Amino acid sequence: MFLRIPRRHISISSPKWAGHNKWSKIKDKKGANDASKSVAFQRATQDILVAARSGGVDPDKNTTLAAVLKRLKAQDVPKDNIAKALAKAAKVKGSGEILTYEAIACNSVGVIIECATDNANRTVQTLREILNSRNARMASVGYMFTRGGVVVVGVENGPDVNGRLDAVTEVALSEGIDDFEPLPPENDSLSRIKFYCETSALVELTDKLSKHPGVAILESEFVYNPTEKTAVSDQDAEILEDLVHALEVHDDVIHVTTSAAIS
Repeated sequence: MFLRIPRRHISISSPKWAGHNKWSKIKDKKGANDASKSVAFQRATQDILVAARSGGVDPDKNTTLAAVLKRLKAQDVPKDNIAKALAKAAKVKGSGEILTYEAIACNSVGVIIECATDNANRTVQTLREILNSRNARMASVGYMFTRGGVVVVGVENGPDVNGRLDAVTEVALSEGIDDFEPLPPENDSLSRIKFYCETSALVELTDKLSKHPGVAILESEFVYNPTEKTAVSDQDAEILEDLVHALEVHDDVIHVTTSAAIS
């Protein structure tokens, strides 16, 4: 999801168009990257608005907002974007609603859809259309998940990286985490590990880990954790990938979580 075709050295393009084709591919890739950044920045703004609505714009008094800001800064979201979102949040006086919808996909996969909306009827109608068109429907699946916090850290690779991973894990264990797991590396420079904690412990855990030498906070957020992962076929994995994408690009959707076990 989320056959390797043998390379065929065949070209039907004339030499004078080779540069044009290469430039087209570069433009397409750049356009996709720019669109991805735009969606990420838009999502960051919405995350701040949602957190601020639940407890104000002072991160010292709003643990949800504090965790969101730490995560966005770790993800290199520009300071101007964060400042504008906070200014916008300060002007919001309780308008809109924070809603969570539950659904079942591919007959057995639980889906949690977190939304912020000023029109619940519009939102639920659109969500139903997205779900119904992809072999899914609204259903009570909350029992398949628990609410908690997650912190993902990166540790620079190099001499004694395992020892440094053990050290940061000891710090997390001293903060009373529920569980942890190593994650596949995203690049050659960082090894990653994910820590699970209670919602009340997220901000303090993030703060302690961020102060540990050589540690980068890659994620820090409140999440829905599946109590058990649901095995899915390759075909259903593709359907789920399409479903999650369709939901995530919707303006009202903040976050989507599924119970699917997909490698």
